[in-house]
Amino acid sequence: MSGSTAILVSIALPLLGMPFIALTSRSPNMREAIGLVAAVLTFGTVVSLLPSVMDGAQPAAHVIDVVPGLSLAFQVEPLGMIFALIASGLWIVTTVYAIGYMRGHHEENQTRFFVFFAFAISAALGVAFARNMFTLFIFYEVLTLSTYPLVTHHRSEEAMRAGRIYMGILMSTSVGFLLLGMVWTWQLAGTLEFAPGGILTGKASEGIVIVLLGLYAFGTGKAALMPFHRWLPAAMVAPTPVSALLHAVAVVKAGVFTIMKVVIYLFGTDLLSGAGLSTWLTYIAGFTILVGSLVAMTKDNLKARLAYSTISQLSYIVLGASLANDLGVLGGSMHIVTHAFGKITLFFCAGAILVALHKTEISDMKGIGRQMPFTMFAFLIGSLSIIGIPPFAGAWSKWYLIMATIEAHQYVAAGILLMSSLLNVLYLLPIPIYAFFATATNDHDGLHEAPLACVLPLLFTATGCLLLYIYPDPVLNLLLMIGGAMP
Repeated sequence: MSGSTAILVSIALPLLGMPFIALTSRSPNMREAIGLVAAVLTFGTVVSLLPSVMDGAQPAAHVIDVVPGLSLAFQVEPLGMIFALIASGLWIVTTVYAIGYMRGHHEENQTRFFVFFAFAISAALGVAFARNMFTLFIFYEVLTLSTYPLVTHHRSEEAMRAGRIYMGILMSTSVGFLLLGMVWTWQLAGTLEFAPGGILTGKASEGIVIVLLGLYAFGTGKAALMPFHRWLPAAMVAPTPVSALLHAVAVVKAGVFTIMKVVIYLFGTDLLSGAGLSTWLTYIAGFTILVGSLVAMTKDNLKARLAYSTISQLSYIVLGASLANDLGVLGGSMHIVTHAFGKITLFFCAGAILVALHKTEISDMKGIGRQMPFTMFAFLIGSLSIIGIPPFAGAWSKWYLIMATIEAHQYVAAGILLMSSLLNVLYLLPIPIYAFFATATNDHDGLHEAPLACVLPLLFTATGCLLLYIYPDPVLNLLLMIGGAMP
């Protein structure tokens, strides 16, 4: 299979699976088997692109010219390869988890859930492989629309209100800011194609560059920069598998991935760093990191605490991009990977606790480690990785980010990263500590884990947190190809 064919097939496979999932609604086993097969085939197709990308090639596929110079087209560069591997690979794991969760929690409308789940993965892969900002914008919007039915899955008043917040913030920011930034870029540069070194050098004054960067940063609402962050905690009303993959990996990572792509391939790090044009974004990201962490500490609902943690952690990636140096690009891009594994583990654990013990509030989870030792041990590992403690994956990305702040002489930003890690300790570690060592407040005796289909995925992703620390070279070698980043 050629590279161009593999790109199109990987995006199409989840779409092709959708009607078959819908048609087998009366046979849950067949429906879920089709979902798993589609996920495995999609991941396999994405992986088939990896050798050529590692060899320095960038497979491409042209679909259609919309107007002269503006096309719907795809190209696989290293950062997009990383995002596609994460989204498609964790789709398999989350599908297994979703089977256990949806059945164990007796969720309604399971077929609709799996259909739109596949739709959202296709959109995420379109974002990952976009060759230009126009293509990325199209799939970015499709991702918003395809995940709305997942956010509003329960169709309750709370879910519908959350859906309005979700759509309102994401659509208004993308149409009001992101689209305007794209049109302005087109007018200045005559193209929206992603290019190494950027396309805006010599095309705009420093003031215009700052305004454009603001339009892209705040227009990418999925990155959850404050004050455009409320959609993310609102979306936690969705079933936990949605929170886990789409709001810990695919949707939110589409946001920070977009900002990283824009910084590297539209502006160029040399343009932004030369006159400190992105310094203001460093401080906005730092503010979001600290405030997100502080709000997380106040939340007793576990998913709400994890949601505000995600808001904070996403801005690590934005901060890395805003530093506009090679180490910032490396650290921010690495954090896309490490945060994905750590946070999906924590969301998996939250869902397992809900299925097994029907508990959502942290204050009710004292002593549950005796009933759910595997789940809470995985939660501990995920927490340590998010905090950035060796030997878990988050230590690598935080190390590179701190080194990037020092290289950029942004010592306040370095202090923010260190302070945030301490706040991570305060809002994450008490949960497993109380679970294992506090007096039990639940009514269950003996082992009471969630179904095996829930437990195995969370153990898998927790193991990934360890393996990514021990053997980070495959990820690092790919990321080092982005813009000539050097460790």
